[in-house]
Amino acid sequence: MVAESRSLSAKRLADARRIVLKIGSTLFVDHDTGTLHRSWLEALCADVAAMHANGQEVIIVSSGAIALGASQLGLKIGRARLEEYQAAAAAGQIQLAHAYQEILGCHGISAAQVLLTLDDSESRRRYLNAANTLSTLLKCRAVPVVNENDTVATLEIRYGDNDRLAARVAQMVSADCLILLSDVDGLYTGDPRTDSDARHIPEVTKLTKEHWDMAGGPGSTYGSGGMRTKLEAARIAMDAGCRMLIAPGQVSRPIQAVQAGARVTWFLPSSTPRAARKQWLAGMLQLKGRLTVDAGAKAALVAGKSLLPAGVTRVDGEFERGDAVCVIDQDGHEFGCGLIAYGAADARAILGRRSDAIAAILDYRGRDEMIHRDDLVLTHAETG
Repeated sequence: MVAESRSLSAKRLADARRIVLKIGSTLFVDHDTGTLHRSWLEALCADVAAMHANGQEVIIVSSGAIALGASQLGLKIGRARLEEYQAAAAAGQIQLAHAYQEILGCHGISAAQVLLTLDDSESRRRYLNAANTLSTLLKCRAVPVVNENDTVATLEIRYGDNDRLAARVAQMVSADCLILLSDVDGLYTGDPRTDSDARHIPEVTKLTKEHWDMAGGPGSTYGSGGMRTKLEAARIAMDAGCRMLIAPGQVSRPIQAVQAGARVTWFLPSSTPRAARKQWLAGMLQLKGRLTVDAGAKAALVAGKSLLPAGVTRVDGEFERGDAVCVIDQDGHEFGCGLIAYGAADARAILGRRSDAIAAILDYRGRDEMIHRDDLVLTHAETG
């Protein structure tokens, strides 16, 4: 049974092309001193480097800034005011970013700091900007290190939502796998710290009310999330077609430990990230505009390609970059919808033009595509 579990976890990790790895404060920070647990981070980055060497793309969502900054500024976590938490985040973020830059740099990997809030993942325009930035960093073979922008966030600090933020990032970049490294080794039927009869659950394929009833609360001074936030992350990830894994992080080389058969809980979706994204796009109700395309552009879209400005003949409606628009053919038949990369005024300015003319027309270089194929879904079967 252990050998079967080991090979299954190793295969699921190996099959993932794009991985989001979330690290909690309880792992990152030395409990006795409130300072960076450097030896643990060095071992974790060795795991990241191994995945990177295998051609996998890795995004790290890292807690720890508040805990590190609080120690530096002499603040007590749990008794600080909101503005003190935000000050701690400002001080600690420098330490956190520098640590990743230095340690990943030893493996020849560039680290890039990305600060987000949950609002950024839920505002369509900022969502698109963040997704494009992360995708560009991954194409450059960098490892983005994402953290909450705690100096401006409020609810995130109070409720400890890095688990949910990690799931939103996984959704944003269509990740194949989300790994939550934690001080627990998965989901149990009860709180294993207080219930000796609690049983470990190795795999979940559908979240039910019983799973939520099993969830407990925060377990330490530094950690602000609990099992309920992890289940919320699982819900977001599974809806996005992304596998999620809760794994023990206290050990050295935690990813290597999972590959070797460490006890974990897998949350398995019923669809792939691409299929889930297409379903989400198809279900959007608030279409802000309409693009009419020529026959050549329609054929390209049906073949799975992106929509270029050259194939657009008319733009209707008022919309902003990142809004949802429908796509119609020359006969007025709607056959697709997607997220547009330009606002209405700019879209009208570049319609019918080659992509290499965009910079001269708009005085800035935007995307070559008006709608990228990953942001487009065909909505009707009769597209021939």
